[in-house]
Amino acid sequence: MRRFAPLAALVLMIALAVPATAAPSAGLEYRVFATREGLVGGTTANGHVITDRDHFVALPSRLGLSPKGTGTYSVKVCASNGRCEWAPVWDVGPWNTKDDYWNATRQTWTGLPQGKPEAQAAYQDKYNGGKDQFGRTVSNPAGIDLADGVFWDGLKLTDNAWVTVTFEWTGTAPVAYVRTEGGPLNVRSAPSVTASQVGLAANYAQLRLECQTTGQKITGAQGTSAIWYRIASGMFVSRTYLVDAPTVNAC
Repeated sequence: MRRFAPLAALVLMIALAVPATAAPSAGLEYRVFATREGLVGGTTANGHVITDRDHFVALPSRLGLSPKGTGTYSVKVCASNGRCEWAPVWDVGPWNTKDDYWNATRQTWTGLPQGKPEAQAAYQDKYNGGKDQFGRTVSNPAGIDLADGVFWDGLKLTDNAWVTVTFEWTGTAPVAYVRTEGGPLNVRSAPSVTASQVGLAANYAQLRLECQTTGQKITGAQGTSAIWYRIASGMFVSRTYLVDAPTVNAC
């Protein structure tokens, strides 16, 4: 007599046979030491002239450098106080210029683990004799430089500090780009302009969108809308300051 597997068992067998789909991600994330760049009036590696309280970051490799006026390569930087800023990568540094430490296969310093800047290894472990690629003695473990506006206004730091950096271009979640009339976009704790400001998103920055919801209807640089996107836990931005923003799952 022919026997048939119970329906529940068949369903389980089918489920096990279908590969699981990875959830969309914001990107690779590492904890690194941040220093303030300053250098107001100077010119960055992509040709941007640094302004007072500017909003961009520097990473120590041109492999993560955005062209001027774009956010192809952007990061989310979060401080221990809970504040975050999304900002484009517009300069190269600190310390090194060929240290793409976020990549699994690095340009140089291939003996170091992914996510550990060479300057950090040199400072903490005396890697490379405690020196950077130029032979300078490394005096701090910095793996990212923050423009003054990111440092003071976005993160509200008062001194160089360890931060959590998410490399947005390595993510898989839906993406949009900030387009304001010049200044940074306020990131709110809820989908309303009356909600507390919990961070900033610099003009041109790339954002990974977690979900969307209906909130306060406002008019911004890109029109009028009641749609808000959650870009991190408890952090929202209005669609009216974004371009290329798709429709995503509801929050």
